[in-house]
Amino acid sequence: MTPKENLKNLGLQLPKVSTPGGSYVSVNVRENIAYIAIQFPILNQNYLYQGRLGKEITTEQGYKAMELCALNVLAQIDHKIGFENIVGLNHIDAYFQSGPDWDDSPIVVNGASDLFVKVLEEKGKHSRAIFGVEKLPRNFSVGLTASFTINKKT
Repeated sequence: MTPKENLKNLGLQLPKVSTPGGSYVSVNVRENIAYIAIQFPILNQNYLYQGRLGKEITTEQGYKAMELCALNVLAQIDHKIGFENIVGLNHIDAYFQSGPDWDDSPIVVNGASDLFVKVLEEKGKHSRAIFGVEKLPRNFSVGLTASFTINKKT
């Protein structure tokens, strides 16, 4: 099945592509690697899941927030590269802000990892790193960057 068919079967739609909040590009292509700038839990220009995991945001909500970040990554890929040009997802870097005693970051980041595999299937398998940070822009609970191998320079 295609990524768009998989999204439809999951009852999901790609959000509108967000624009950079600074002096950078959302997708940077070098040779056959596409680097996706950090994506936050934004749905069609609405900021969601703001706060700290383990305080204002539950682990379950964090999973959904990270899934939304992954949807935004996919929207960037679809808009700037095209799913048909994806060889595979290489790596994701996941960022989170949390309360002091919260320690479920792997569960939250599975929100992105699970979605990438469900939508991209074999091409969605990847490595990942998880970083706890003091503060994310706009008080977002999570953020996500990604790199993809593509089959052509765009």
